[in-house]
Amino acid sequence: MNWLRQTAFALRQSDRSGETERLREMLVTGRAFSMMAIGSSLFFMILGVAVMLYQQTSSQSMASMKGFAASVPGGLFGDMLEMEMPAFQSGLSSDNLTGKEIGVFLMRTLTGINPGSPTSLLAGELPGMAQSDAFLIRKGIGTDTDVGPQDHSPIYEPTPDPGAQEGEGAAPGEGGKDQPGGAEAGDDEESGGTDGEPAAGNKKVAFIYHSHNRESWFPELDPGAKDASSSTKNITLVGKRLAAGLEERGIGSVVSDTDYPTAINDYRWELSYKYSMKTVKEAMAGRDDLTYFFDLHRDSQKRKYTTVDIGGTSYAQVYFIIGHRNPRWKENEAFATRIHDALEKKYPGISRGIWGKTAATGNAEYNQSLASQSVLIEIGGVENTLEESYRTADALAEVISSIYWEAEEVAGKEGKQ
Repeated sequence: MNWLRQTAFALRQSDRSGETERLREMLVTGRAFSMMAIGSSLFFMILGVAVMLYQQTSSQSMASMKGFAASVPGGLFGDMLEMEMPAFQSGLSSDNLTGKEIGVFLMRTLTGINPGSPTSLLAGELPGMAQSDAFLIRKGIGTDTDVGPQDHSPIYEPTPDPGAQEGEGAAPGEGGKDQPGGAEAGDDEESGGTDGEPAAGNKKVAFIYHSHNRESWFPELDPGAKDASSSTKNITLVGKRLAAGLEERGIGSVVSDTDYPTAINDYRWELSYKYSMKTVKEAMAGRDDLTYFFDLHRDSQKRKYTTVDIGGTSYAQVYFIIGHRNPRWKENEAFATRIHDALEKKYPGISRGIWGKTAATGNAEYNQSLASQSVLIEIGGVENTLEESYRTADALAEVISSIYWEAEEVAGKEGKQ
C-alpha cells in the first residue's frame, strides 16, 4: 500500500510541476507579446511624429523657395541661362539680388523666422499667433515680399434671424440676397455692352459673393469704432460695383450679399467658408452658365500696404489668394495670373501679387475646388475708403471683361475651324 501512496503522491507532484511550467510559459509568452505591442505602438508614434515634422519642414521650405523665386528679379534667371547657354540671349533687364533679399531668404530658410514680421518669433510656439501663413507665388510691381495679406476675426456680436435655419444661409434669389448685376431680384433683362463689346444677354457668367460680408473700413465708420465691420456699409457694396461694371461691358453677373451672421443661427466666423460654399453650390445648381467665381474681401493690413497712386488717383490694391488644399490649385492660379497680369499692364502697382495659403492657420481651400476659374480677391485694407475700393472694382471689371471677350473670340474662331 505504501508504494501506491508514494506513486500517487509522485503523480500529483508531477502534475503540479507541469501546471507551473505551463503557467510560466504563458507568462513569458504574454510578457513578450506585451513588449512587442508596446514597441510597435512606440514605433508608429515616433514614425507619425517624424512624418509630421518632415511635412512641416517641407511646407516651410516650399513656401520660402516660392517666396524667394517670386521676389527674385526676372533678369537674374536670364543671366544664369546666358552663362550656361552662350547662344541664349535674355530680353530681360539684368538685375542683381539685394543684400536684404538674400538675408531674408537665408533667415527664413534656416529658422522659419521672417525678419519683416516680429510676430513670427512667437508664431511657431503660440497657436493662433501667426497672422498669415501666406507665401508669395507671383510678385506685383513694387510688392514688398515681407508683407502679405492679413485676416483678423471681427469682434461684432451677430444678430440671429429667428426665421433662419441653423447652419443654412439664404438660397440664391431669396429675399433679394443673390441678385443679378446687383439689381433687384428678378431683374434679368438683356444687358447691352459698351465700348464695342457685344451683349451677353441673359447669360450669367460671373458669380460674386463675400464669405466675410461685413468687412468694412474705418474711414467709413463712426469715429472711435473699434472694429472695421458693418452690417450695412461693407464689402458687399464693392461686389455690387464690380457686378455693375461687368454688366456694363456685357458680362452677365450675379452678386450675393447674404449677411451670414443674420442668416445663420449660432453663426461662427471660423466656419465662414462652409457657409459660403453652400451659397456657391446653390448658385451653380441654379445656373449652369456661371463660369467665373469671385469671393471679395477687405484685407486687414494698414493703408501704407494697401494703397497705390496711379496718375494722381489713389486706388485700393488687391491681393489674389490661392488655397493649396485644393489639389487643382494651379488651375485657379493660372486664372488669377491672367487677371494679375492684365491689371499690372493697365494699372501698374495695383496688384500686390498672388499669394498661396496652406492649411497651417487658414481654410486653404476657399471654395476654389468647385471651379477652376474661382479666386479670392482682397481689395484694399481697413484704412482705405469705399471710393478707393470702387475705383479698384472698376479696374477689375475692365480687365476681367477683356479676358472674357478675348476667350470668347478665341473659342469662336476654333469653333469655325
